[in-house]
Amino acid sequence: MALKRLSHPLVATLPGLAAEAVSRTLAADYQHCHAIMSMASKNYSFASRMLPANKVHHVAALYAVLRVGDDRVDVQHTGFDSARAAIEDWQTSYWRAFETGDSPHPVLRAYLHTAQQFGIAPDLLTSYFRAMLDDLTVARYPTFADLLHYMDGSAIPVGRAMTHILGTTTPSISAAYPAADALSIAMQLSNFWRDIGEDWARGRVYIPQEDLARFGVSEDDLSAGRVSERLIALLEFEFARTEQYYEQARRGIALLASGRIGVMSALEIYRAIMDGIRRNDYDVFTRRAGTSRLQKIGLVLRAWRQVQQMPRGA
Repeated sequence: MALKRLSHPLVATLPGLAAEAVSRTLAADYQHCHAIMSMASKNYSFASRMLPANKVHHVAALYAVLRVGDDRVDVQHTGFDSARAAIEDWQTSYWRAFETGDSPHPVLRAYLHTAQQFGIAPDLLTSYFRAMLDDLTVARYPTFADLLHYMDGSAIPVGRAMTHILGTTTPSISAAYPAADALSIAMQLSNFWRDIGEDWARGRVYIPQEDLARFGVSEDDLSAGRVSERLIALLEFEFARTEQYYEQARRGIALLASGRIGVMSALEIYRAIMDGIRRNDYDVFTRRAGTSRLQKIGLVLRAWRQVQQMPRGA
């Protein structure tokens, strides 16, 4: 039975659902996704508040379908014999949802609805599942090109799906993909540099091996949590590379039909991770770089000013 406008507490929480008049079950599914997003990523959740109200629950569904897979690889796989069995089950459940038009899992029901609303092809996430399976066996990346191949699955599908949800001013949505790809890569690179110590504890190193060798940083240095001049030089090299992707993404935000302030806010908040690492004296082992709520508000205001300066009708 369709919801009456604002007749259910879930709709009051996610006002964008009221206009769609979705079922009570689907409203609960989207609320479940929103809870996952809110708990898992303060940065992503904060930036999503700047998006149009009728888009936020769809963004939450996208985030949640990816987060569940990530957590089955990295956090826990209760009910399965292994992390591989858990992610393979998620992959099978995903494809079954699109084949049957339904799912027993609330996250997949919500994402299926979002994909149908915005014409997101099921195979857009094919590379995502490949990357999650790679995470089980690949723990080092010889070159930056190898890392990009990983991010082709772990990051790029996010930005491309977002272009469908927010819409573009381009003749075809795919014309906006390069800018979306750049932002997805930049945001994930920022996370990689922030989480070097955390990833090491999981047995993973996302810094390309060629870069470690170039700057004379060894895995013994990472193991010891050693902040040296060599590590600082390496991080600044990676920061400069990351900034190039942010700049490409910044120029492409004008291609979005909606949500420009929200996406620019996400760009500024994730970009600020690198400034946070500098404030922490490059200690990426025992101190987690982040931004306070007040700093986030300042970054959102900066994003707003940039969007206001974009040519009208761009």
